[in-house]
Amino acid sequence: MNEQAEPEARPAGADPGDRERPKHPRLHALRERLHGYREHVRRRRTLNLTYRIVLGVFGTVVLIAGILMIPYPGPGWLVVFAGLGILATEFHWAHRVNMFAKRHYHRWVRWLGRQHLATKLTIMAATGVVVVVTLWLLGMFGTVGGWLGLRWTWLASPLFGP
Repeated sequence: MNEQAEPEARPAGADPGDRERPKHPRLHALRERLHGYREHVRRRRTLNLTYRIVLGVFGTVVLIAGILMIPYPGPGWLVVFAGLGILATEFHWAHRVNMFAKRHYHRWVRWLGRQHLATKLTIMAATGVVVVVTLWLLGMFGTVGGWLGLRWTWLASPLFGP
């Protein structure tokens, strides 16, 4: 930008080298400290590798937990995006997958919002069936039945037995 040609483009009293003050100075300071710490870790090869492995394992565990929670009431998709976000801090592929997943999640929500009530109820019923079947497979009905003194064989999980 040419200062003589467009003097009004710069706020009055601002020097060209001045930076704009952050809106949240504490958050900005925390970000700067974390960035400095990450750069410190990045300069040490073994520490950097260890950091990436630990972060990768933690992010993968959060991602898998989120995927398992998707059909259940609660923050399943939020946890999936959090796991991908954790992984994306170190792995470029995770950032691409996160953007892809968010884009298609929002497409799905918009599509579902345009559907007839019967379609919405059918999808809700199918989700309910998935929840009931997975709870049965994991043995939750047998466990709760045991608490209540019910020893019905059909409550037992076929995976974990009676």
